[in-house]
Amino acid sequence: AQYSGARLKVLHVCHIYLFLLASDLFLNVVFCIGFTTVPAFQGDDGFCLFESNAIAHYLSNEALRGSSPQTQSQVLQWVSFADAEIIPPASTWVFPTLGIMQFNKQATEQAKEEVKKVLSVLNHHLNTRTFLVGERVSLADISVACSMIWLFKQVLEPSFRQPFPNVTRWFQTCVNQPQFKTVLGEVKLCDKMAQFDPKKLSDMQPKKDTPPKKDTPPKKEKAGKEAGKPQEKKDKKKKEEKEAAPAEEEMDECEAALASEPKTKDPFAHLPKSAFVMDEFKRKYSNEDTLTVAVPHFWEHFDKEGYSIWYGEYKFPEELTMTFMSCNLIMGMFQRLDKLRKNGFASVILFGGNNDSSISGIWIFRGQDLAFTLSDDWQIDYESYAWRKLDPDSDETKTMVKEYFAWEGEFKHVGKPFSQGKCFK
Repeated sequence: AQYSGARLKVLHVCHIYLFLLASDLFLNVVFCIGFTTVPAFQGDDGFCLFESNAIAHYLSNEALRGSSPQTQSQVLQWVSFADAEIIPPASTWVFPTLGIMQFNKQATEQAKEEVKKVLSVLNHHLNTRTFLVGERVSLADISVACSMIWLFKQVLEPSFRQPFPNVTRWFQTCVNQPQFKTVLGEVKLCDKMAQFDPKKLSDMQPKKDTPPKKDTPPKKEKAGKEAGKPQEKKDKKKKEEKEAAPAEEEMDECEAALASEPKTKDPFAHLPKSAFVMDEFKRKYSNEDTLTVAVPHFWEHFDKEGYSIWYGEYKFPEELTMTFMSCNLIMGMFQRLDKLRKNGFASVILFGGNNDSSISGIWIFRGQDLAFTLSDDWQIDYESYAWRKLDPDSDETKTMVKEYFAWEGEFKHVGKPFSQGKCFK
C-alpha cells in the first residue's frame, strides 16, 4: 500500500483474533468468505479477501504486480518461493530463539542447510540484478524481503551471510527504502546468532494459577479483642468482603463470542481409548534422534488395534514441475488437515528434481480406516493420492517407517533420490 498509494486502515490489537471475532468489521468479512481467519480485508465497496498474498496483490499497482504476462509470472514465482522455500526453514530456525517454539537440534540443523540453499539461489540471481524482477521494487521483493526479516535480525550473523553478499546488499537496499521503513522501522542486522533459551520458552508459556492446598489447616482466631467481638459483626464483615470481590469467572465479549461458536463433533469419539500416546511419540520424534530413539519408541508403544499405518502416493507426478511448487502442494494439504493433527502423524517426502519428481509418505491414523473420510473438511486433497494400508508386522512396513521417518535410506520402491521431507505432526 505504501508503494501503490492505496489508502489502507490497519486495525492493530494485542489479541487480534479474539478482538476481531467480536467486531462488526471482522464479522462482515467472515460473512463474505465463510470462515474466521486473519489477516482479512474488506474494501469500501464491501469486497472481501483473506490471506496476505492475495490482499497484497489486490492493494498493489501494475508496477508492483508486473506490466507483462512474463513479469507477472516472475513476481508470482518469487512470492511462491518465499512461502514454500523460505518461511518453513526460517520458522524452524528462528522461532525457538524467540521462545515461541520448542528447539529441535536435528530440525534446526536441517533448516540451516535449507536456508543456505535459499541464499545461494538468491545470491546467484542477484549477481547482476538490483531487484528480483525488473529494475525497481516489485511485490516479489516485498514478499521475499519480509519473509527474511527475522532471519537477518536473529540468526544470520556476519560469518553466515558472508558468502552471500548480493543477498545482503539487496536486503539492505529494500529495507532502507522509505516505504519499507514506514512500516518496519529500522531493521538492524544481527551481530551474533541467537540461540535457544529454555527460560524464554518457559516465560512465553501461559501461566496457570496455583490451586490452594487442600490440607492447609484453618487459621486459629487471635485471642484478645477479636475474640470478644460479636459474631454478627464478623459475619457482616465477611459478607461485605464477598460483595466487594470481583467476579472471577465473568467472560468478556470476546470470550463470550468464542464460547458461542458451535462445537464440532470429534470424528474419533466412537473409537475405544488407545494405550499409544501420539503426543509422547511426537515429542520423541521432534526432540531426540530419529533412528536411535524415536523409531524404537514408536514400535515399542504402537497399538496396532487402535491405530493404522498407511502409504500414500501422489497420483499425478507428471503434473509436478518446480520442486518448491511441489513442496507448496504438500504443505497446503497439511494446513487443510490442521484439526487432524491430534490423531494423526505423517512424514511425506518429495523425491527427484524439477520436472521429474514424485511425492509419497507414511501416515499414521487413529482407528483402522482412512481418516480423511471421517470429516468433510479433510477430503479436499486425499483423492489425489493412492492409498495402501500397511501391515505393521511386516518387514516391508518396518523398513518404510524407518526410511520415511528418518528421511534417509534406499527407498527402493521410488527410484528417485531424496529431495525434501515434510512432517505433519
